[in-house]
Amino acid sequence: MVRSIPPEGFALTRLVQLELALAAATFVALRLVVAPYGRHLRAGWGPTLPARLGWVLMESPSVLFFAWVYARGPHRGDPTPLVLLGLWELHYLQRTAVYPLRMRANGRRMPALIALLAIAFNLLNSWNNAGWISGAGALGAGWLHGWRFLTGAALFAAGFGLNLSSDGILFRLRAPGEQGYRIPRGGLYRWVSSPNYLGEMIEWCGWALAAWSPAGLAFALYTVANLAPRAVQNHRWYREAFPDYPKERRALIPFVV
Repeated sequence: MVRSIPPEGFALTRLVQLELALAAATFVALRLVVAPYGRHLRAGWGPTLPARLGWVLMESPSVLFFAWVYARGPHRGDPTPLVLLGLWELHYLQRTAVYPLRMRANGRRMPALIALLAIAFNLLNSWNNAGWISGAGALGAGWLHGWRFLTGAALFAAGFGLNLSSDGILFRLRAPGEQGYRIPRGGLYRWVSSPNYLGEMIEWCGWALAAWSPAGLAFALYTVANLAPRAVQNHRWYREAFPDYPKERRALIPFVV
């Protein structure tokens, strides 16, 4: 038998406040410093590890720890929390088990510090969101028919599809064993440099609406704080690396920014 944790045991208020503070701090930090992974990798950030291994380690807590926390909530068997659990695990199983296998990561590395920071955040975020939907939230079966839940789930699905299709375009840019970068074309890349990030932001805004929780809102804000500066930095990098980069493209939102 799974032992339940009472709603007050999740201590969600303080931890959600911590996540909101981290969102603000992350946004400010990433406006000042470019995170050193991917195309922005550079020396001076300590020991490194293989990029594919780093991705698996970073994302695993959002699969395993989230499920562990969820299973200890008193409302773990209610229909709406179960649907939200399915949406969450769909995203993070793809990020943990599928994305690392498809990425062109032969010989690529990332700072161990980046992986450790991501693991710490994912533990906090999983506790907050799993604890809310299966413990403190008590959403109930009726939410499956509410406009907030249905709209949020639709946004999540749309964002997930955009994220997958955009990543697929990136994966097909290079032949197996080929190194270097090219200009991505097709899909929403016609208008923005990082539609994969836009898709992920839409996903978690949809999650926040479907869950209608402070924890979901904190995660949505953190996602924007983390990915929006990265999208601007990637856009700048493309323009500097490719003189023929399409001038009509924006960084993240078509025709806007």
